[in-house]
Amino acid sequence: MKIYRLLAVVERIFRNLKNDKRSLAEICIAPVFIMLVFGAAVSSQVHDVSVVIVNNDQGTSVPPGDMPSKLSDKIISNLNTSVTTVEYANTVSQAVNMVENGKAYGVIIFPTNFTSDFYSKLQDRSNPGSTTVELRLDKSNTNVADAISNTVNAAVLKTVTDIGSEMPISVNAGDAIYAQNARFIDFFVPGIMTFTVYQLTVLLTLLDFVRERTSGTLYRLMASPLKETEIVAGYTLAFSIVGTVQAALILIVGTVVYKITVVGNILLAFAVIALLAVVSVSLGVLLSSIARRETQAVQLIPFIILPVLLLSGIFLPVEGLPSWMRPAAYLLPTTYTADAVRAVLLKGWGLDKISIDVGVLVAFIVVFLALAMLTLRSRK
Repeated sequence: MKIYRLLAVVERIFRNLKNDKRSLAEICIAPVFIMLVFGAAVSSQVHDVSVVIVNNDQGTSVPPGDMPSKLSDKIISNLNTSVTTVEYANTVSQAVNMVENGKAYGVIIFPTNFTSDFYSKLQDRSNPGSTTVELRLDKSNTNVADAISNTVNAAVLKTVTDIGSEMPISVNAGDAIYAQNARFIDFFVPGIMTFTVYQLTVLLTLLDFVRERTSGTLYRLMASPLKETEIVAGYTLAFSIVGTVQAALILIVGTVVYKITVVGNILLAFAVIALLAVVSVSLGVLLSSIARRETQAVQLIPFIILPVLLLSGIFLPVEGLPSWMRPAAYLLPTTYTADAVRAVLLKGWGLDKISIDVGVLVAFIVVFLALAMLTLRSRK
């Protein structure tokens, strides 16, 4: 090996980089972008989770010593407000309905004689009565459910410390509103399905479309009587079929191999994932107009993959993102897909309850395809 030849190759590569301003910019921006997104997403905790409190506690008029007259209020005041956002309901059925409609993640219920029973049990543990705080959670998102449960337990423990006595209080989170026996894998696999379909379909479409352009095939098609809409629609249809087949295989693996919980209509879940495949194809065609060569297409991968991986609620719940980053999650089609698939599989929701998610995915298809056609026309 000749050193001067090796150095000549190195010089040539750097000379090409110097002339390629886009590659230079991406080389500098991509690592910073990755570190910022990854660090903020992974280091954060679940926060601003909506819970509904049904406080039936009547309190007691004669508390012993400096004890609070209404113990439930003391526990509520000790809830971590960075984790939970509290709303109130008059009845349990009203609160549960809010969770069932996706407006909250859990219900905290205090029984009628909670405070008086507590003081009675302080004197004699054999006294009847309920000093149990009941939690009814949506366990389809195990991370969020665990965060609520931990927050309530921490509030009870802080109340114990503040009062300075051994409190006969327990927290019962056994009666879930959704996904009673959900495991982390049940939350995790729908996210993996979403990410896999998105990643494979976008990259396959992007790289193939760029290859067609660099080989001259695309320009020969554009010189033919075919219209831009026909070219884009043809590519979209072909790769959408491929993406749909991938979606079917992934759904089969999820249900057969991982044996995830399936409460709702599995065909509806498949339809949502297949819809994401069409969105991903549309995005791949659009992004191909940015990359003139395959190397430039590869340089786009961190910007295509990492935001989806970390911000869409695939591995980490959207509720765990910092408040300033959370709006970015709702600019990604995968956020709506993961949410809809989990709602169908784990909650048993139908099309009526995931219609917003489906509508947003359709809007993404329309916007991406329209932009792809415009960019193709401008290149022509």
